[in-house]
Amino acid sequence: MNKLSQQNTPIHKALEEQRINRLAHFDVPGHKCGRGNKALTEFLGETAMSLDVNSMKPLDNLGHPVSVIKDAQKLAAEAFGADESFFMVNGATAGVQAMIMSTCNTGDKVIMPRNVHRSAINALVVCGALPVYVNPGTNKELGIPLGMPTAAVKKAIGANPDAKAILVNNPTYYGICSNMREIVKLAHDNNMLVLADEAHGTHFYFHDKLPISAMEAGADMAAVSMHKTGGSLTQSSILLARHTVNADYVRQVINLTQTTSASYLLLSSLDISRKNLCLNGYAMYSKTIDFADYARDEINSLGGYYAFGAELVDGDAVYGFDTTKLSVHTRNIGLAGIEVYDLLRDDYGIQIEFGDIGNVLAIISAGDRTMEIERLISAFAEIKRLHEKDKAGLFDHEYIDPQIAMAPKDAFYSKKRSMPIRNSVGQISGEFVMSYPPGIPILAPGERITTDIMEHILYAKEKGCFMTGTQDMNVENINVVAGA
Repeated sequence: MNKLSQQNTPIHKALEEQRINRLAHFDVPGHKCGRGNKALTEFLGETAMSLDVNSMKPLDNLGHPVSVIKDAQKLAAEAFGADESFFMVNGATAGVQAMIMSTCNTGDKVIMPRNVHRSAINALVVCGALPVYVNPGTNKELGIPLGMPTAAVKKAIGANPDAKAILVNNPTYYGICSNMREIVKLAHDNNMLVLADEAHGTHFYFHDKLPISAMEAGADMAAVSMHKTGGSLTQSSILLARHTVNADYVRQVINLTQTTSASYLLLSSLDISRKNLCLNGYAMYSKTIDFADYARDEINSLGGYYAFGAELVDGDAVYGFDTTKLSVHTRNIGLAGIEVYDLLRDDYGIQIEFGDIGNVLAIISAGDRTMEIERLISAFAEIKRLHEKDKAGLFDHEYIDPQIAMAPKDAFYSKKRSMPIRNSVGQISGEFVMSYPPGIPILAPGERITTDIMEHILYAKEKGCFMTGTQDMNVENINVVAGA
């Protein structure tokens, strides 16, 4: 076999060969290259439908890769500076869960910031590991959670020397990074692994003007959401690992929850996107940084808004900042972030990533065009002109330090009773409550409901945030631990 290079796309090549072979398909999927569902074929196109095939010997098997998927994963590991990589077809969510579930058992401790994605706490619910939360602190002006101060991580390690791992956001949804190198050193000096949630950090691997990537910093595992900023199809991601973890065991853990019918559309998109990043990533992200910097400057010149950036870096809780992020604080014009989000979409035909209580986030990429950046800036200007008002009465913080009363698994699977959220102060939550996106829980199983949390939930709901997590689809009632 010829030596593979980053020019190769093994899955893509194998799929193309199967497409032109004109196979007679007596396997699933039942649409048979689209012929069995003409409406769907007209919508998605003949090529996409012909590539939507099942695992077969020439195409390998994601659960036990021995040929083209194995080769594609090897190329991805090389591209990202890892020893091993695993293609994921259930998003970085599955990657984060696999990291925790392959390094922690029931009762094991994992140190993490509380502003983690729900996938991390979901993993605790499933495997029974116990969280040791490091308070990320907040920026008082913006009200947003920051990174993990090194001193706080050191203190958590000292108080929990038996912890198995430290989970780090690299970066947070708002673009804030912790001191990855120092955290890795602290962890390894104390026989702990470092797991990085890099759902929003794919681009860190391909540009030297961005914060350090987890693999470069020496982390043991990282969940990279390729579809967010790497160009692959939605739901496709990569789990990266070092030889400090048993790759074959990680694969077994992944197979506990990942589908046995992996989409080759997703797998080939990872393959092709990895090649594109290796060949064109630096230029792509240079363009992205330029777009974001320009938009940030223009929005700040409007007054009222604060499009924050690298000026937040303090060498500690904000050790680095992802300058591709266009995060804009809106509270000083008297509008919650979700209100600006709704105005942008409903009145100006602009869809951004999310709006929360005090901020909005627009994802910028090389796929954007100058005219669209200008359109976004103009919309911000007009929203300020038409809708600016006094900010009195607006909530001033996104993050609330939790009161942990029970392990997430114990609370989630406990006997519960339903009650109105308004009357729930003092109770222990048996479920999640969060705005999505970003999917960071306001309240997680096992946490005590405080007045601040209750008011935060009701305020976010009133302002129009898309609330999720509760069994009650109307998010009016909450399941609390019975008898607690």
